[in-house]
Amino acid sequence: MGKTNVSHFNPFPVSKRTETEPDLHFFSTDVDSFFCDMAGNSEIDEGFYSRQLYVLGHEAMRRMGAANVLIAGLKGLGVEIAKNVILSGVKAVTVQDEGSAVWSDLSSQFYLRECHLGQNRASCSLQQLSSLNPHVEVSAHTGPLDEELLLRFQIVVLTDSSLDDQKRFGQLCHSHGIKLIVADTKGLCGQLFCDFGEKFEVLERDGEMPASLMIERITKENPGRVIWTDDQKHGFSDGSKVVFSDVQGMTELNSIGPVEIKVCDKYSFSICDTSSFSEYERGGVVTEVKQPFQLDFLLILNDHGKISRHNTLHLAFQALHDFVKNKQRLPYSWCQTDADSLLEMVRELNTVAEVEQLDEAAVRLLSCTARGDLAPINAFFGGLAAQEVIKACSRKFTPLQQWMYFDALECLPEDKDRLAECSTDTRYDGQTAVFGASFQKRLGNQKYFLVGAGAIGCELLKNFALIGLGAGEEGHITVTDMDYIERSNLNRQFLFRSPDIGNPKSEVAAKAVCQMNPQMKITSHQNRVDAASEALYDYSFFKGLDGVAAALDNVEARVYLDSRCVLHQKPMLEGGTLGSKGHTLVVVPHLTEPYGPAKSSSSNAIPLCTLKNFPHRIEHTLQWARDQFEGLFKQTPENVNCFLRDPGFVERTLSHGDVEAMETLEAVWRGLQDMEAGGQRPKSWEDCVSWARCKWETLYNNDIRQLLHCFPPDEVTSNGLPFWSGSKRCPHPLTFDPKNSTHVGYVMAAAKLYGQTYGIKGTRDNGSIEQILEKVQTPPFNPKSSVKIHLTDQEMEEERQKESGDAAQLEELKGKLSSLKNSAQMHPIDFEKDDDTNFHMDFIVAASNLRAENYDIPAADRHQSKRIAGRIIPAIATTTAAVAGLMCLELFKLVQGHKKIESYRTSYLNLAVQYFVLSQPSRPPDFQVSSAFIQPHSASAEKTQRGDRGLIHEPLSCLGSSCLVLLFTSKCNQI
Repeated sequence: MGKTNVSHFNPFPVSKRTETEPDLHFFSTDVDSFFCDMAGNSEIDEGFYSRQLYVLGHEAMRRMGAANVLIAGLKGLGVEIAKNVILSGVKAVTVQDEGSAVWSDLSSQFYLRECHLGQNRASCSLQQLSSLNPHVEVSAHTGPLDEELLLRFQIVVLTDSSLDDQKRFGQLCHSHGIKLIVADTKGLCGQLFCDFGEKFEVLERDGEMPASLMIERITKENPGRVIWTDDQKHGFSDGSKVVFSDVQGMTELNSIGPVEIKVCDKYSFSICDTSSFSEYERGGVVTEVKQPFQLDFLLILNDHGKISRHNTLHLAFQALHDFVKNKQRLPYSWCQTDADSLLEMVRELNTVAEVEQLDEAAVRLLSCTARGDLAPINAFFGGLAAQEVIKACSRKFTPLQQWMYFDALECLPEDKDRLAECSTDTRYDGQTAVFGASFQKRLGNQKYFLVGAGAIGCELLKNFALIGLGAGEEGHITVTDMDYIERSNLNRQFLFRSPDIGNPKSEVAAKAVCQMNPQMKITSHQNRVDAASEALYDYSFFKGLDGVAAALDNVEARVYLDSRCVLHQKPMLEGGTLGSKGHTLVVVPHLTEPYGPAKSSSSNAIPLCTLKNFPHRIEHTLQWARDQFEGLFKQTPENVNCFLRDPGFVERTLSHGDVEAMETLEAVWRGLQDMEAGGQRPKSWEDCVSWARCKWETLYNNDIRQLLHCFPPDEVTSNGLPFWSGSKRCPHPLTFDPKNSTHVGYVMAAAKLYGQTYGIKGTRDNGSIEQILEKVQTPPFNPKSSVKIHLTDQEMEEERQKESGDAAQLEELKGKLSSLKNSAQMHPIDFEKDDDTNFHMDFIVAASNLRAENYDIPAADRHQSKRIAGRIIPAIATTTAAVAGLMCLELFKLVQGHKKIESYRTSYLNLAVQYFVLSQPSRPPDFQVSSAFIQPHSASAEKTQRGDRGLIHEPLSCLGSSCLVLLFTSKCNQI
């Protein structure tokens, strides 16, 4: 897929400034200083902003917390921008609008009701906007825009504004260092403009994690060459800067500042002159250093077949402003006379602009549809414009320079001769102005199945309500989601409020959109869509659907739903986000390829031997800590309870093999036997603390000493090379220090969790813990030469298969267990990352960072640890809104029954760097099926097909989407 630079036009050229205008850099610096000064005093509600923090980071969020934003115009686009900006967490938002609500507003302004007709749009929306985020001050201004008002803000967003106002206020903002964003949508077209001043420093270009690699070797020459161990591409480019750490031998590199590199090949790069440095011995990590930069405006925009159209649209929007100024109205819908007039105005403008090839058809279609006010277009541009607001006040990510144009004219009927017949005085007036009343009726009678009511699900339901999907006499929407609302959802799942916490997502979301559009017919379920629910979502259910929308948070669920849609030949809309990145896919039966199977994740799995003995990244120690948590506080208690209530547990365990049986049954016995008798069952809080202290000694001292006994620091391989080199970091044991907060923190968290599994309550008092620790005696330890350390997973598995358990020991263990059948059950603990009072993350952070200290791996703070260990998917409302908008544009095409594959779009976007690719979907590959397998559609046929992986639906469901893998390496997820 190619990338194309699009021509940009600046309506506020610097050359037009007069000599009397002030120095703009001075004003810009003042505003930035104001941000920094104010940001230092703000506290961030991590529970509320949890997922967004992983996109923006704490420092960017603090800068945002000092920003005052004005959003002018509160029709559909304005309220979308306001919603996203308020959710993002700026200091204050003022919404301005002089106008009163009319019927056409209801097609995209989701906070206006029929009872608001004739009333001020900003005033009517204020309460709902204010309830989105308790940390943001929201106010309404119903008077006109003027200089005095604009000078109160650091960021100004103009929507639904005239070109004269854009120029006038643009000059004002430019001269006072105020960041300006202009956004406008007309029908199926839209424009976006940014002016952040003559100089704008971007602190972080793209939000990607700095690349970090383990060093294999560094040459001693001019220039020195760095070769790394991991079999992966580095991702660095010429001019990137890096720092070195933990290099042994050539230690000079550890103390010098960022070093500029030049790429040699995909596995090495050159640095400075190292000929005078010490000889490199082993180890070391090279880490990219992100550099601030002065803004270099660049827009990457590509919708194949539309490259010339964007330049035409720039002129067409200018002509449209002149049309409105002259006639005091927008062109009438599908009026050819008005279309001719607008085209003539564009041709006149082009005598100066000299665009080589005008797209005259696009100008005519803009004229015919300009009265339209469409929710999906506003959702898309609302997400983009709000992201530019975030960039303006946080200085994170690369802003747009300067114009962007987008159209979805392919949504119009493929039969271009069919003109829309408009309706009046209905809530869909803004939509029927584009598509007509007949299409609106078809939309209303659709029956759709929405799977997922999270962030994308909320946005889709909002769009469904605005466009009237399922709101007709024969229409209906079924939404299902098995999750319940949590506080961390509120920042991006905008249909939910604090009082809704603990309630089913699907139920609350359904009620919320019914308030937006009382005509909606919607049923909410709390079911997971998988094989277990096929009796409910069966052949008859799917037969009654017109389509399915997937708003899911994992690939496996998408794959399953896709297979059901393929089986029942139903179209599917699919979308996902990963921070600032997103994708959409439309699956049209017999026309486009389906979502396809999940790609194997085995390549991303951490080898077990790495976790057990040779970690070299913080991800390894965090996964090890998660495994410790699951084994100590969940799996063993569950096995104990199974033993106590299931007479067949022992025999079933023995069937898994003697070695595994011995491990499992020994753990069960230790969990049931009192400590005095050699087990690990505590009777008191003191016992729990003693157990935790001994566990600390085992993990961070004894186990490391045993490893170093088997492989001393000076160990060499059979080839004479150092054993501890490359990705194998030589560890060192730790000595317990009661004054070290991490050491004591581990003991506290482990003791609390261990006590919880036995129903023993403890204390949070550190002084009490210290007193107990003074009395704890840790058993002496001497390394054993008989212990074997496996170097690879294959070696570990081969050794395991050779081992055989001691039959006598197993019989003895069975006898011991039989006497403990009347013991009390334990209380397994399910890991919950978002409750900061439950000690789960306290244990994970301490356990991981102690192991990282063993191996000289840089520690991770609680926030970073929670993201990695909790497998949190970064999320932000702006991307969600944009993705949902694009999905609903494809919905328009599905409902109209578009037959041409070139009408549909698969999209990939990254709002952090204004990267968009919209392309034609792939066609499904041809395949042959034996006629013996073809069966008629019926409930029995469905059962037969589902039971045999070789039948018709299976080859289709095995098709993948290679484009997404190429762009983002993995399918995006969304929460």
